[in-house]
Amino acid sequence: MKKIKTLTIYILGIFYLNVGITHFTNPDFFLVIMPPYLHYQEFFVYLSGLFEILFGLMIIFKKTRFYGAWGIFFLLIAVFPANIYLYSSYEAQEILSITKEGSCIRLFYQIPLLILAYWHSLEKSSYKMDLFASAIFFPTIIYFLTLSN
Repeated sequence: MKKIKTLTIYILGIFYLNVGITHFTNPDFFLVIMPPYLHYQEFFVYLSGLFEILFGLMIIFKKTRFYGAWGIFFLLIAVFPANIYLYSSYEAQEILSITKEGSCIRLFYQIPLLILAYWHSLEKSSYKMDLFASAIFFPTIIYFLTLSN
């Protein structure tokens, strides 16, 4: 199980690095899902991208993994309003070519990401936690990889 957990850490580290970089290379994608009540939207797109890069790197290294995992955990909570806005905005759904149902599914997929971030923060965890987190990892990653197509 330890090898699987290590593999998931590296894969998610690369995943967060990639998404963080995308905040800088394609900020318009993220601006579309920014709630209109939030001021300085472009600043927050870049800031969240910077944190995704930072925390993605931090989970890769054992010495900083605990803080990187908790950083990801809280970042996922901080950006959750964008997912809620995507669900509630027909315009954002249309621009991103996602259905209301698809945006609803995206809302619920944040939960496995939170669980995985928590799991990665633990140096030691129970066999049941390892098994559960391993089981949700692959469907979660596959789902998010399909979003880029």
